[in-house]
Amino acid sequence: MAQETQNHTLTVSGWAAHDSSGEIKPYTFKRRENGENDVTIKVLYCGICHTDLHYAKNDWGITMYPVVPGHEITGVVIKVGSNAGKFKIGDRVGVGCLAASCLECEFCANSQENYCDQIQFTYNGIFWDGSITYGGYSNVIVADYRYVVRIPENLPMDSVAPLLCAGITVFSPLKDNGMLGSPGKKMGVVGLGGLGHVAVKFGKAFGHHVTVISTSPSKETEAKGRLGADDFMVSTNSQQMQAGNRSLDFILDTVSAKHSLGPILELLKVDGTLVTVGAPDQPLELPSFPLIFGKRSVKGSMTGGIRETQEMMDLCGQHNITCDVEVITPDTINEAMDRLAKNDVRYRFVIDIAGRISNL
Repeated sequence: MAQETQNHTLTVSGWAAHDSSGEIKPYTFKRRENGENDVTIKVLYCGICHTDLHYAKNDWGITMYPVVPGHEITGVVIKVGSNAGKFKIGDRVGVGCLAASCLECEFCANSQENYCDQIQFTYNGIFWDGSITYGGYSNVIVADYRYVVRIPENLPMDSVAPLLCAGITVFSPLKDNGMLGSPGKKMGVVGLGGLGHVAVKFGKAFGHHVTVISTSPSKETEAKGRLGADDFMVSTNSQQMQAGNRSLDFILDTVSAKHSLGPILELLKVDGTLVTVGAPDQPLELPSFPLIFGKRSVKGSMTGGIRETQEMMDLCGQHNITCDVEVITPDTINEAMDRLAKNDVRYRFVIDIAGRISNL
C-alpha cells in the first residue's frame, strides 16, 4: 500500500501496476516537496528494464503496490535544494537504481553505495522519511542530489537512459577487472541483449578483441557487422567452443536464464575471470574441474556506485557510446512489457515520457 508523509504535496502524473497482473495504468500520486538535499527533475525519458517487469508482476514476492517502476531516468532539473548547489536549473541529469543509502558505512565511504546493506532503490524502496519510493514512469521525480549524475551534452537523452542500469551493470565489472586503460585483451560477452550489446560497445571502445558467445547463430551478423565484435561463437556448437578453449582473458556473462558455466569457463585462459551479471531464477551450474584445472575465478557484480556511474557517463560522452533503443509512448507500455517478456526488443525500450517536443 502506498505510504506518504506530510510533506508529500507535489502532485505527479505517472503509470503504475496495482496488482500481480502487472498491467500498467495511469496513476496520479504525491511526491515529497523539494528538500535541501534534493533536486526536482522533469522526466523526459525512462528505460524499461526487465526488473520493472518482475516488480510489476510481483515475481519476487516483494512488490509494494501500487508500484511505479523505472530506474533508467533522464530529464532536466527544474528545482534545486539549498545543499544541492552542484546542480542548477536546466541541467541535463540522470537517475539510476539508487535512491538512498546510509552514507556512513565503508561502502558508502568508498563510493560503493550499491553495496550498502541499507540501500534503498529508486522504486519499491523505503526512503529516509519512511515513504515508499516511486520510479521514473512519471512526469516528475524528486531525488537526493547525491544519487544524481550529469548527462554529457553530446549524448541524446533517450538512448542514454538505459546506461543508468544496463550500462553501469556491465561497466562496473569491466573496471573492477582491469579492462579499462589496458587495451589489447581478449574479452568474451555471453548473451547479446540489453546488457550484452552495451558490453560489446564498451569492449571495443576500450581497445579489446571482443568475442560474442550466443545460443543464436542468427545474431552473428548483428554482433560483428553492426556492433563491431571481432568474433562470434555459438555456445551450442561444440566444435566452435572447443576451438576457443583457453583463448579469452575475461568473460562477462549477461544471460538471465539458467545455463551451465562449465563450457564457458573452458574458454578462459589460465587465471582468467568470468563475471556474471545476469540474474537467473534458478541456480547456475558451476562444475569444479574447469575452475581447478584453469585456476579460474567466477565473480558476481551489481550495478555501480554514483561516482563510478558518473565516470561511465563521461567515458560514454568521450566515445559517443549509447544504447540501441526503441522509443515508445506511455500508452504502449503494456505492449512493450509483453514483448520484453518474449525478448522481442533490440535492445532496450525507452518511454518518451515528455513527448517528442522535448527535442533532447
